[in-house]
Amino acid sequence: MEEVRFLDLETNSSALNMATDESIMLAQKRGEAPPTLRLYRWKPSAVSIGTFQSMEDEVDVGFCKRQGMDYIRRITGGGAVYHDYEGEITYSIIFPKGHRLVPDDIIDSYRILCGGVIKALERMDVSAEFKPINDIVVNGVKVSGNAQTRRHSCVLQHGTVLLDLDVRTMFQILKVPAEKISDKMISDVRQRVTSIRHLLERKVSFGELRDAMVEGFSEALNVALVPGALSKRERDDLERLTVEKYATDAWNMSR
Repeated sequence: MEEVRFLDLETNSSALNMATDESIMLAQKRGEAPPTLRLYRWKPSAVSIGTFQSMEDEVDVGFCKRQGMDYIRRITGGGAVYHDYEGEITYSIIFPKGHRLVPDDIIDSYRILCGGVIKALERMDVSAEFKPINDIVVNGVKVSGNAQTRRHSCVLQHGTVLLDLDVRTMFQILKVPAEKISDKMISDVRQRVTSIRHLLERKVSFGELRDAMVEGFSEALNVALVPGALSKRERDDLERLTVEKYATDAWNMSR
């Protein structure tokens, strides 16, 4: 069975999380790193925007600063996402281009990689399915959003798996006028986005979700997840990218 390096669940700042992904991509481009799956949380909680979005247009940066929350630009596309420290596990999976699990067809590659989350949810007695382009839904309601980029001769896909859902805070972070945040609006969102705890009606732990994701990705992708760590050069790139890119206004506020 093919081996994939596994970086176990850790908690980092938003800048460290995004810099880690890119440091692995650079190492793979040099032929120095294997295919890799990592699981992580965000502390402090954060909002990330797609690479083509405007932070000023999408995010209430003042609110984030007052609440001690991070705000950051991803290298993947898509929309603004609230990453609640108490409410989600994020995964990143990085493979070299041409790998059997990341075909050239974007939808096919999403379908394959999202299979790991679907299998994880199945192990928790949640029946989910892939909804193109890049969502995972339960009875038509979104429980996982995913994004992808192809650069540095690699394919990076990362996505959130919602353990819990704090809609009110999400609206406060995103640029939704306070007078428009109504109980009806919150109810409407809950009809389109859900969480594992809501679906199972119990206090699912991060450990339980972590274990299900490890088993789910291994089974769906037919790989052996081998515990590993970043190399020294990856750590050096991680530190450089954190300071020079992901922690800077030049990157985060660039559009």
